[in-house]
Amino acid sequence: MTLLVASDVHVRLGGAVVLHGVSLSVAPGEFVGLAGPNGAGKTTFLRTAANLITPAVGSVRIDGKSHAELGPQGMARTLAYLPHGAPCHWPMPVRSVVALGRLPHRPAWQRLSGQDEAAADAAMERAGVAAFATRRVDELSAGERARVMIARALAQEPKLLLADEPTVALDPYHQLRVLELLRAIADAGGAVLAVFHDLALANRFCTRLALIRAGRLLADGEPAAVLSADNVRAAYGVEIAATPATAFTLPAQPPRH
Repeated sequence: MTLLVASDVHVRLGGAVVLHGVSLSVAPGEFVGLAGPNGAGKTTFLRTAANLITPAVGSVRIDGKSHAELGPQGMARTLAYLPHGAPCHWPMPVRSVVALGRLPHRPAWQRLSGQDEAAADAAMERAGVAAFATRRVDELSAGERARVMIARALAQEPKLLLADEPTVALDPYHQLRVLELLRAIADAGGAVLAVFHDLALANRFCTRLALIRAGRLLADGEPAAVLSADNVRAAYGVEIAATPATAFTLPAQPPRH
């Protein structure tokens, strides 16, 4: 079953129409990139999919159900949302923040089970934050905090992950680590929808790309086809350079800091 189906979504914010009839779906096994210029409506679409904005027209279904049918707990067990910059300034240890991702899986005020502990530990390892599990989140760098919030989303074990620029504030090494992690989620049968500004990274890691311009879906399909010269010109008003962009690869061992 398709995990996200948005049909003819129109969104008005402050009296202005921000999304004009956008229809988009994400199925298990897909890592879909959402690209487009600033102000195109990418974040608005993501927030609408996460039930943070109610569309004026159209519908959104998650795992075959409406937001109302799923309810708050059903939404939390099915979907995880990473906002832009993943703000987190709580004076809490990293491990405690990551463990918050287990809240949808246990009754209120109940202590973490062995399964919860294992899920939190695995999420920290996958996001590369286990080394500072006992440090306070508000004492970390912006990039480290971003990875902690990714770990919290992973601990939630969602079927669908929505991420708004998940590599913002990350250095090239951790950008690749995070995107490889998101691609691995899709390859394992999960689904990811992420906002991108770096088209080279989107082309490299996404299984599909949706290009939005002025609140309308301009193109949707295989990344190389979507990022044609005509589409890039129409969306961004720029020409594709003939020279290849710098490509980064991960070393066998992580760098020492």
